[in-house]
Amino acid sequence: MTSPRPTFRVMKNGYDRFAVDDAVDRYASRVDQLEKKLTVYQQQLEETNKRLIKLQADYQTLENSVDAQRQAAENIARLSLREANEIIETARQNADAIIRESLITARLILTDLSRLYGDASTVKTATLAKLEGLIKELEEFELPKMPDLRWLKEAEEKMMR
Repeated sequence: MTSPRPTFRVMKNGYDRFAVDDAVDRYASRVDQLEKKLTVYQQQLEETNKRLIKLQADYQTLENSVDAQRQAAENIARLSLREANEIIETARQNADAIIRESLITARLILTDLSRLYGDASTVKTATLAKLEGLIKELEEFELPKMPDLRWLKEAEEKMMR
Protein backbone atom coordinates (compact mmCIF):
# COMPACT_ATOMS: atom_id res chain seq x y z
CA MET A 1 0.00 0.00 0.00
CA THR A 2 2.85 2.26 -0.61
CA SER A 3 1.97 5.22 -2.67
CA PRO A 4 4.35 6.54 -5.29
CA ARG A 5 6.72 9.17 -4.16
CA PRO A 6 5.12 12.59 -4.81
CA THR A 7 6.73 15.03 -7.09
CA PHE A 8 6.16 18.72 -6.73
CA ARG A 9 6.29 21.44 -9.28
CA VAL A 10 9.17 23.83 -8.72
CA MET A 11 8.13 27.46 -8.39
CA LYS A 12 9.73 30.68 -7.50
CA ASN A 13 11.04 30.47 -3.97
CA GLY A 14 10.57 26.68 -3.78
CA TYR A 15 7.86 24.12 -4.50
CA ASP A 16 4.15 24.54 -5.13
CA ARG A 17 2.89 25.26 -1.66
CA PHE A 18 -0.63 23.91 -2.21
CA ALA A 19 0.64 20.63 -3.65
CA VAL A 20 3.07 20.25 -0.75
CA ASP A 21 0.33 21.08 1.81
CA ASP A 22 -2.00 18.64 0.10
CA ALA A 23 0.68 15.88 0.19
CA VAL A 24 1.50 16.68 3.83
CA ASP A 25 -2.24 16.50 4.70
CA ARG A 26 -2.54 13.16 2.93
CA TYR A 27 0.52 11.85 4.74
CA ALA A 28 -0.74 13.19 8.07
CA SER A 29 -4.11 11.57 7.47
CA ARG A 30 -2.39 8.34 6.53
CA VAL A 31 -0.15 8.53 9.63
CA ASP A 32 -3.24 9.12 11.84
CA GLN A 33 -4.98 6.19 10.21
CA LEU A 34 -1.94 3.94 10.68
CA GLU A 35 -1.52 5.10 14.31
CA LYS A 36 -5.15 4.19 15.01
CA LYS A 37 -4.62 0.76 13.43
CA LEU A 38 -1.42 0.38 15.42
CA THR A 39 -3.30 1.22 18.63
CA VAL A 40 -6.03 -1.30 17.78
CA TYR A 41 -3.40 -3.94 16.94
CA GLN A 42 -1.53 -3.24 20.18
CA GLN A 43 -4.76 -3.62 22.17
CA GLN A 44 -5.53 -6.86 20.35
CA LEU A 45 -1.97 -8.02 21.04
CA GLU A 46 -2.34 -7.21 24.76
CA GLU A 47 -5.69 -9.03 24.93
CA THR A 48 -4.22 -11.97 23.06
CA ASN A 49 -1.22 -12.04 25.42
CA LYS A 50 -3.58 -11.93 28.42
CA ARG A 51 -5.62 -14.80 26.93
CA LEU A 52 -2.39 -16.69 26.24
CA ILE A 53 -1.24 -16.23 29.85
CA LYS A 54 -4.67 -17.33 31.11
CA LEU A 55 -4.68 -20.36 28.80
CA GLN A 56 -1.16 -21.26 29.93
CA ALA A 57 -2.27 -21.02 33.56
CA ASP A 58 -5.36 -23.14 32.79
CA TYR A 59 -3.16 -25.65 30.94
CA GLN A 60 -0.78 -25.85 33.89
CA THR A 61 -3.73 -26.33 36.26
CA LEU A 62 -5.12 -29.11 34.06
CA GLU A 63 -1.71 -30.73 33.77
CA ASN A 64 -1.30 -30.65 37.56
CA SER A 65 -4.81 -32.07 37.94
CA VAL A 66 -4.06 -34.87 35.47
CA ASP A 67 -0.83 -35.65 37.30
CA ALA A 68 -2.67 -35.72 40.63
CA GLN A 69 -5.39 -37.96 39.18
CA ARG A 70 -2.79 -40.27 37.62
CA GLN A 71 -0.96 -40.51 40.94
CA ALA A 72 -4.25 -41.12 42.78
CA ALA A 73 -5.16 -43.86 40.28
CA GLU A 74 -1.75 -45.48 40.75
CA ASN A 75 -2.18 -45.32 44.54
CA ILE A 76 -5.66 -46.84 44.29
CA ALA A 77 -4.37 -49.59 42.00
CA ARG A 78 -1.48 -50.32 44.36
CA LEU A 79 -3.78 -50.37 47.41
CA SER A 80 -6.31 -52.55 45.58
CA LEU A 81 -3.60 -55.00 44.60
CA ARG A 82 -2.27 -55.11 48.16
CA GLU A 83 -5.77 -55.66 49.55
CA ALA A 84 -6.49 -58.35 46.96
CA ASN A 85 -3.26 -60.11 47.89
CA GLU A 86 -4.18 -59.92 51.58
CA ILE A 87 -7.63 -61.36 50.85
CA ILE A 88 -6.07 -64.16 48.80
CA GLU A 89 -3.54 -64.90 51.55
CA THR A 90 -6.31 -64.93 54.20
CA ALA A 91 -8.41 -67.25 52.02
CA ARG A 92 -5.40 -69.54 51.52
CA GLN A 93 -4.77 -69.64 55.28
CA ASN A 94 -8.46 -70.32 55.95
CA ALA A 95 -8.47 -73.09 53.34
CA ASP A 96 -5.35 -74.63 54.92
CA ALA A 97 -6.98 -74.49 58.37
CA ILE A 98 -10.18 -76.08 57.02
CA ILE A 99 -8.17 -78.85 55.33
CA ARG A 100 -6.19 -79.48 58.54
CA GLU A 101 -9.39 -79.67 60.58
CA SER A 102 -10.97 -81.95 57.97
CA LEU A 103 -7.97 -84.28 58.04
CA ILE A 104 -8.04 -84.39 61.85
CA THR A 105 -11.78 -85.12 61.79
CA ALA A 106 -11.31 -87.77 59.10
CA ARG A 107 -8.53 -89.39 61.15
CA LEU A 108 -10.80 -89.46 64.24
CA ILE A 109 -13.65 -90.93 62.20
CA LEU A 110 -11.37 -93.58 60.70
CA THR A 111 -10.00 -94.42 64.16
CA ASP A 112 -13.55 -94.78 65.49
CA LEU A 113 -14.53 -96.91 62.47
CA SER A 114 -11.49 -99.13 62.98
CA ARG A 115 -12.34 -99.57 66.67
CA LEU A 116 -16.00 -100.26 65.80
CA TYR A 117 -14.90 -102.78 63.18
CA GLY A 118 -12.79 -104.54 65.79
CA ASP A 119 -15.69 -104.44 68.26
CA ALA A 120 -18.09 -105.75 65.60
CA SER A 121 -15.68 -108.57 64.82
CA THR A 122 -15.48 -109.46 68.50
CA VAL A 123 -19.28 -109.32 68.85
CA LYS A 124 -19.67 -111.42 65.71
CA THR A 125 -17.26 -114.04 67.01
CA ALA A 126 -18.99 -114.12 70.44
CA THR A 127 -22.45 -114.25 68.87
CA LEU A 128 -21.37 -117.02 66.47
CA ALA A 129 -19.99 -119.02 69.40
CA LYS A 130 -23.26 -118.58 71.33
CA LEU A 131 -25.31 -119.55 68.26
CA GLU A 132 -23.20 -122.66 67.75
CA GLY A 133 -23.76 -123.52 71.42
CA LEU A 134 -27.51 -123.03 71.02
CA ILE A 135 -27.55 -125.16 67.86
CA LYS A 136 -25.67 -127.89 69.71
CA GLU A 137 -28.08 -127.70 72.64
CA LEU A 138 -31.04 -127.81 70.22
CA GLU A 139 -29.60 -130.83 68.52
CA GLU A 140 -29.08 -132.51 71.88
CA PHE A 141 -32.55 -131.61 73.07
CA GLU A 142 -34.81 -134.61 72.96
CA LEU A 143 -38.50 -134.30 72.92
CA PRO A 144 -40.45 -136.69 75.08
CA LYS A 145 -42.33 -139.38 73.20
CA MET A 146 -45.80 -138.51 72.41
CA PRO A 147 -48.29 -140.83 74.00
CA ASP A 148 -50.47 -142.85 71.75
CA LEU A 149 -53.68 -140.94 71.28
CA ARG A 150 -55.70 -144.03 70.55
CA TRP A 151 -56.17 -144.78 74.22
CA LEU A 152 -57.68 -141.28 74.61
CA LYS A 153 -60.14 -142.03 71.89
CA GLU A 154 -60.97 -145.32 73.45
CA ALA A 155 -61.52 -143.72 76.80
CA GLU A 156 -63.86 -141.14 75.31
CA GLU A 157 -65.84 -143.84 73.64
CA LYS A 158 -66.21 -145.70 76.88
CA MET A 159 -67.40 -142.67 78.60
CA MET A 160 -69.95 -141.98 76.08
CA ARG A 161 -71.51 -145.28 76.40
